Amino acid sequence: MTASLTHARRDNRRERYTARMAPSSEAFSGLSVLSAMITPAVLISACGALILSTSNRLGRTTDRVRTMTRRFKELVSTEGQQEALAREEKLMILAQLPKLTRRVRLIQRSLTAFYASVGLFVMTSVVTGGSALIGVDLRVLPVVLAILGAAFLLYASLQLTVEAQLSYQTTREEMRFLEGLGQHYVGLHTPDDNP
Repeated sequence: MTASLTHARRDNRRERYTARMAPSSEAFSGLSVLSAMITPAVLISACGALILSTSNRLGRTTDRVRTMTRRFKELVSTEGQQEALAREEKLMILAQLPKLTRRVRLIQRSLTAFYASVGLFVMTSVVTGGSALIGVDLRVLPVVLAILGAAFLLYASLQLTVEAQLSYQTTREEMRFLEGLGQHYVGLHTPDDNP
């Protein structure tokens, strides 16, 4: 009987030790809530990188508009009108300005969508934590917020895809103009001009 009592006590101690050392279901629940709250942080970080890169694109496009405006002012001056292919360059600038305006609008819309995504992903975390804190089951709301955030991310990406195509088009137009300018200057120098 003592042996069975000893085994019972040992088993009882083992169960109490296991119960103390094993995480409770509340701990698992708390960890899963924290995990669910942190998951949107990855998307928030991605949005931050996209916001930074898109802000740089906006700055470069704005600088390009200012540069073209200055150049156009030079070309309409008396001295500028005497430059080779001044008329063609003015026409190229005038053709590019609407595309640059469209690019700026697309970039601005993308930035707005990226900021909305960040807000929605932050709200996802807050709602997840808040619902666990107050004990209300709001499982659907964080999912809806995350899907909306992803939708805004997709929208912004599509806007930037169109903007990249416009950027390519304006670069091609400038390259064609520079090729024409190069041909103009090559035509000015004939082999007889060289000593």
